[in-house]
Amino acid sequence: MVKIAVLGYGTVGSGVVEVIRTNQEIINQRIGEELQVKYVLDLRDFPGDPVQNIITHDFEDVVNDEEIKIVVEVMGGIEPAYTFVKRSLEAGKSVATSNKALVAKHGAELLEIAKAQNVNFLFEASVGGGIPILRPLHSSLTGDVIEEIVGILNGTTNYMMTKMFYEGAGYDEVLKEAQDNGFAERNPEADVEGYDACRKIAILSSIISGKQVDFEDIYCEGITKITVEDMQYAKAMGKTIKLLATCKRDGDSLSAMVCPCLLSQTHPLFSVNGVFNSVFVHGNMLGDAMFYGSGAGKLPTASAVAGDIVEAAKHLHCNLGNGWSSEKLVLKDADKVSHRFFVRMKGSREEIQEKLAADFGMLQYVSVPELAGEFGFVTEAMPEGDYRKKASGYGETIISMIRVKE
Repeated sequence: MVKIAVLGYGTVGSGVVEVIRTNQEIINQRIGEELQVKYVLDLRDFPGDPVQNIITHDFEDVVNDEEIKIVVEVMGGIEPAYTFVKRSLEAGKSVATSNKALVAKHGAELLEIAKAQNVNFLFEASVGGGIPILRPLHSSLTGDVIEEIVGILNGTTNYMMTKMFYEGAGYDEVLKEAQDNGFAERNPEADVEGYDACRKIAILSSIISGKQVDFEDIYCEGITKITVEDMQYAKAMGKTIKLLATCKRDGDSLSAMVCPCLLSQTHPLFSVNGVFNSVFVHGNMLGDAMFYGSGAGKLPTASAVAGDIVEAAKHLHCNLGNGWSSEKLVLKDADKVSHRFFVRMKGSREEIQEKLAADFGMLQYVSVPELAGEFGFVTEAMPEGDYRKKASGYGETIISMIRVKE
């Protein structure tokens, strides 16, 4: 029998217990012996819930129990999750977690401890919820050099962008609707400012590079400035706007970025709508592949955690060697990353067209008849730093800028 402890009985923790109870028979078959949840750690009691029989309020019960082989951390946040996970690994227990903040900040260190103790630190659910993406990168695609990853990695913002695009709703309206439907937190900052997606692309970048990519080093821009008018221009161009998290290999360097982008109808992520997530991967041998599914939610995330529990149970006292080193990877300077840029500008195109051509080169102009007193254009590809330098001469004449993803 393999006995485990679940740290946290919130949305994901209760989902993990539910998945194990519902799929107990098939999980046991896949492990080759019975899996049992011996403890659930939480500050609260749950009268009327069968879980109350295994509730503990003291982490020492978990870490000091030699019967516990796997610890499942679904508390979220950095502390006390980091302390509990580190102590569990040092005690020779494997850990499965859905905690993207923890993995992004301390992943390399925790993987090294796991390797030293000949156990495993697994975190499939930390990126893309129920979408299997980390294990394919670790196993199925290990013969490839992954050259690019482009992902819609946050369900909240994708839901909001979808509503704004198809229904013409404003940012404040769709945010309130997302909160009312439980898709956004009362404090939505982590989602709408791009921080959630940034941590996830940092994890993916670390995996494909084999080095530590700090999420604080990644250029991050959220969706708070996207307007109904931006969506009107997108429709006029036959495009849509998505919050994308990207990392791309350029020779020996790697660039990473989170920002809203315009996508054409031929792009594989164009039709990923609502709360769904998707990850597009390009390998030098594989070519293109796409992973799609529920990126959040109780049971999809819990399903990914349960997959890690099974993997850990099948490899007790056998480190799988997945991960990255603590050596820090210096990302390519964001100012040197090239894009095409869509720019909205006040005024008359005819009056300024000659100057724009001299500054930005060949432009594709876009107009929306309903929006008087302004126009839009798409630049040729140029480095971010060059664009900013050129745009600085126009001051408040520029209403907004959105990058164009080819």
